[in-house]
Amino acid sequence: MVTIIDYDDIYEEDFRQLNLEWLNKYGLAETHDLLVLKDPRGTIIDRGGFIYLAKSDDQIVGTAGLAKEHEGEFELIKMGVAPDHRRKGISKMLIEKCIEKAKEIGAKKLILYSNSQLQPAISLYSKYGFHHVPATGSPFLTADVKMELDL
Repeated sequence: MVTIIDYDDIYEEDFRQLNLEWLNKYGLAETHDLLVLKDPRGTIIDRGGFIYLAKSDDQIVGTAGLAKEHEGEFELIKMGVAPDHRRKGISKMLIEKCIEKAKEIGAKKLILYSNSQLQPAISLYSKYGFHHVPATGSPFLTADVKMELDL
């Protein structure tokens, strides 16, 4: 059974490795990613954000988070699922937890940056109401997709 839990520092290496797996697979790892993955607490949580982990038995199999951008606006970040746990609804559980949390804290908008190589992820975001906007303002050189969800 998979459960969604709040981030804890004991899972820092799991968070890093799960995200590096997909970033490296698609050649998308950048300096900004590495800063977040090196210090998720300092770069996300201590700045008003949230990180969630999907746990199956005693293994972390997925991640997603919300990084505070501005008052009322958060970025959906670091969504990834271990290859052998994909197609089991874990991404849906993670995105639903993030959207639920954003609404709970009164966020007005979620944004995300992605890359056009990641069509399954982009399709998932669309199913949850995210729509394409011009890909501006990204800290990522490889981000050629930006999507928003008004809450």
